[in-house]
Amino acid sequence: MWQALINPIANLAGSFLERKVEEQKGKTAVAVAKANAEAEVMKVAATHEAGWEKIMAEGSLTSWKDEWLTLLFSVPLILAFCGDWGRQIVADGFTALDSMPDWYQYSLGLIVSATFAMRGATKFIGKRK
Repeated sequence: MWQALINPIANLAGSFLERKVEEQKGKTAVAVAKANAEAEVMKVAATHEAGWEKIMAEGSLTSWKDEWLTLLFSVPLILAFCGDWGRQIVADGFTALDSMPDWYQYSLGLIVSATFAMRGATKFIGKRK
């Protein structure tokens, strides 16, 4: 008689637990699929970024703009060591540059960033005083 009461209760509890296990398996499968999809998106993005960097590097092999900008950026550095007259020229130049419109300053930053293939440098453009 007790067995007649316990078997239906045990079956009910067993089916409840099976449903919970299946629900958890479904949630896990969704989480795994989502993680795989996100990993694939990150992989594709990294591949495209590496390709862009390679194209930019190949393009700069025959270009003088890297050297030009390096020389241009070296002028204030060199003048800073030339006494008061050199430092005054540098200070006046940066004051004049600071008075330029924002769009011009941002454009210069983007040109330098693109030339040296430093895409991450664009995050810092506009973070001035």
